[in-house]
Amino acid sequence: MTNFREDAKNLLEYVGGRDNIKALTHCVTRMRFVLYDEGKADISKIESLDSVKGSFTQAGQFQVVIGNKVTEFYNEFIDISGMEGTSKEDVKKDAKDKQNPIQRLMSNLAEIFAPIIPAIVVGGLILGFRNILGAVPLITEDGGFSFRHGVKTIVEISQFWSGVNSFLWLPGEAIFHFLPVAITWSVARKMGATPILGIVLGITLVSPQLLNAYGVADAAAAGKIPFWDFGFFKINMIGYQAQVIPAMLAGFTLVYLERFFRKIIPEVVQMIFVPFFALLISIIIAHTIIGPIGWRIGSAISSIVYSGLTSSFSFVFAAIFGFFYSPLVITGLHHMTNAVDLELIGKFGSTLLWPMIALSNIAQGSAVLGVIYLDKKNEKLKEIAVPSAISCYLGVTEPAMFGVNIKYRFPFLAAMIGSSLAGLFSVMTDTASLSIGVGGIPGILSFPLNKWPTFFIAMIIAIAVPFILTIIFGKRQIQKEGKLNEI
Repeated sequence: MTNFREDAKNLLEYVGGRDNIKALTHCVTRMRFVLYDEGKADISKIESLDSVKGSFTQAGQFQVVIGNKVTEFYNEFIDISGMEGTSKEDVKKDAKDKQNPIQRLMSNLAEIFAPIIPAIVVGGLILGFRNILGAVPLITEDGGFSFRHGVKTIVEISQFWSGVNSFLWLPGEAIFHFLPVAITWSVARKMGATPILGIVLGITLVSPQLLNAYGVADAAAAGKIPFWDFGFFKINMIGYQAQVIPAMLAGFTLVYLERFFRKIIPEVVQMIFVPFFALLISIIIAHTIIGPIGWRIGSAISSIVYSGLTSSFSFVFAAIFGFFYSPLVITGLHHMTNAVDLELIGKFGSTLLWPMIALSNIAQGSAVLGVIYLDKKNEKLKEIAVPSAISCYLGVTEPAMFGVNIKYRFPFLAAMIGSSLAGLFSVMTDTASLSIGVGGIPGILSFPLNKWPTFFIAMIIAIAVPFILTIIFGKRQIQKEGKLNEI
């Protein structure tokens, strides 16, 4: 068992002492502080500790990277400081006090989408697999297998795989068609409303009683949109399957109505009347005002992005987005792309945006590999750099960006350039994914089979360019200054 006592004692001193700590918790690899005054934290001394692999500030939290034994370190720190640990939710609340309104908005959006991303990733893998089974001709006339000369799909020649393909639509439909249920639940949960009311509200947006969202255009053209007839007015019975913006707006409506009724209804009868009025009015507003408005907003956003990605100037859009996506992660604004991707998938069946995000993650990991190559003998660097690179290739870039690339600056620039070139290639070759997936190398499973070759080439670009540029930039710095300089 590693003895962290001395390092924990020093860390307490270097962050400004117990009186400078407002809240404290830890995650899988990091100590998470909310400090009253971050200026009192001595970064250079903190990162000189043997147990510390790096540090950074994000979303109002000062985070110190310890590694897989962070729980042992945390327990020592608590014992030495005499503090009591804080729940992650309380830390987030304290951290938000230090954020500006835009940062708080982005943080809220991140916390709304975070719980449902695993389901969306699963859905993307399922759609990709079903596409291979039922949409790509792979079987030749003589019963052989060919990517180029197939005339039949797998489901056409195998009853077993036909059954598998049909069965897999059960979770696929649950994840994507009924996505508004997950969103309204997550909004209610995040904003302190009653989660079950969020679920019920979401179900009313995708009920089988309603016209499926995918059939609205044809029904409107034929003049056959169903409606509720109240005598002197009518309400269209339109569903919002796979719609993100209407579901978010409906969820927020429920939250604020529940808060309002809790203030004006006597506590003794709140249990009865608060859920009744909040839910019923939310449903009415969702189907008369919020739903139609949200649909138009979502359609406008997806159309603008789609136009940018498919116009004659798509290469400009792709190059700029690929270059600036990583800096966007630093601000937290990247969480907005989840909603945009889901709108694109819902409207067009695929997205050109998410592949660029996956490639950007890969590029950050490749830049870290370049730093490891440049400083092979630095064992302390490897302790954080190797796990960080692996994490990037699996879709999580923050440890690499804050722990390595931004500290040295030039690897971050190399990754941005590599991401830009890879994103440019993916858009110019129309490499669209069927869904959001694992945002790194495994992301290839979210693409239709005919797009695997182009995404594979894009990944090679995202791996090779940042790695090579990092080595070139680093060697120039070493030649000029004799070492790799950190910020």
